[in-house]
Amino acid sequence: MSSTHAAEVLVASNRGPVSYEVLEDGSLRAKRGGGGLVSGLSAIGPDTNAVWVCAALGDGDREAARRAGGGLLPAEDTGGQHVRMLDIDASVHHDAYNGIANSVLWFVHHMLYQTPLEPVLDAEFRRQWASYQAYNRAFAEALAQEAAEGAAVLIQDYHLALAPRMLRQLRPDLRIGHFSHTPWAPPDYFRLLPDDIAAELLTGILGADRAAFLTQRWADAFTDCCHAVLGPGIPSGTRIGVHGLGADADFLRERAHRADVDERMTALRAEVGEGRRTIVRVDRTELSKNIVRGLLAYRQLLESRPEWRERVVHIAFAYPSRQDLEIYRDYTAEVRRVAEEINSRYGTPGWTPVVLHVKDDFARSLAAYRLADVALVNPIRDGMNLVAKEVPVVSDEGCALVLSREAGAYEELGEDAIVVNPYDVVGTAEALHAALGMSPGERAERSKRLAAAATALPPERWFLDQLDALTG
Repeated sequence: MSSTHAAEVLVASNRGPVSYEVLEDGSLRAKRGGGGLVSGLSAIGPDTNAVWVCAALGDGDREAARRAGGGLLPAEDTGGQHVRMLDIDASVHHDAYNGIANSVLWFVHHMLYQTPLEPVLDAEFRRQWASYQAYNRAFAEALAQEAAEGAAVLIQDYHLALAPRMLRQLRPDLRIGHFSHTPWAPPDYFRLLPDDIAAELLTGILGADRAAFLTQRWADAFTDCCHAVLGPGIPSGTRIGVHGLGADADFLRERAHRADVDERMTALRAEVGEGRRTIVRVDRTELSKNIVRGLLAYRQLLESRPEWRERVVHIAFAYPSRQDLEIYRDYTAEVRRVAEEINSRYGTPGWTPVVLHVKDDFARSLAAYRLADVALVNPIRDGMNLVAKEVPVVSDEGCALVLSREAGAYEELGEDAIVVNPYDVVGTAEALHAALGMSPGERAERSKRLAAAATALPPERWFLDQLDALTG
């Protein structure tokens, strides 16, 4: 298959570095995104011919892809990056993304199913699985078209687990890496999937020269699944790697001291009240983030440790996620209900125990980071959790970190955090009590060590390390 742009480095992900909105006059407005991949691609330098392949996610994206004729998007929209956006049929993308990736694979890797009733892997699942295959095939074919001889291809996440094998069949000359940003389920849970699907997912990733993960725990779980499902050994000779994505300290510290963050700090201080401690959490309302149990733990703290009443405020930011799925809408509603119940039960005219915000606001999140005395990060299961790494970097006075042992970040931060079982509401309440009672000196020292560990592999280095490991 001939190359269109002879790219030397390629990245593939469901979401790209730019999104589009169709305006009333029919023109398109581009909005650029951020994150580790954006930083990483910028780090390889303008002389490297790099292409990012992503999916069109909405009507604006699809229109932009059509206007580009299936080729590269205008450079002025992408900050100079070469981006090819795939106009995959909307129903195919919906089945692959919502039906399989987010409603099956996400639930398996985060171990979220209520197994007496879920999953039901019926004929509808098989129909959606065919869309997942078609979605991955579209990426493999686009990458094959864009790649130069011997190019390096970094394929991202559970959305594209089949693409490495498909691409290998099209272009055996390429050096292919796959990176999993989620946890990986242990064999007993992974085998909830039908045997043929489980094998197809594993062999899909094993089409890569190198499969990488955020922690050694997730890498080991993948290897264990390969042994359990496919037999002893890694049959393709795929190398396994670990790259623990860290926080971008320079960006965060600079961004956290801009005027808009200062304004939001003033507003948050007014909501909290003078002289009160703060427990901060910032999450998307994903089921894995465990926001409801975090609120219940805070309620337990107020009940069992009444000395904290009127002395502490829980700043809880729960930003909407995947609201096109009913179970996520229901979860968001439950977060609101529990927060309101706590405020109704314990609040006083001068004290609102929970300050809940559900509208995404990055500047406000950074303001909360700076105000945090305690950061609560208690996911049921999380590939890494960058919030656990970001708050100690930004907190003005240093913060205590209450951290779930099921977060990938626990592997690097557990020694200086107060570690909790995410299901144990009473234990989490006691951890919050210990964190609030920590002396300023100890809190500052712990926070300093947490920040150092959290920034050990910043996004640019994280990306370049993967590229070096693949091409070296």
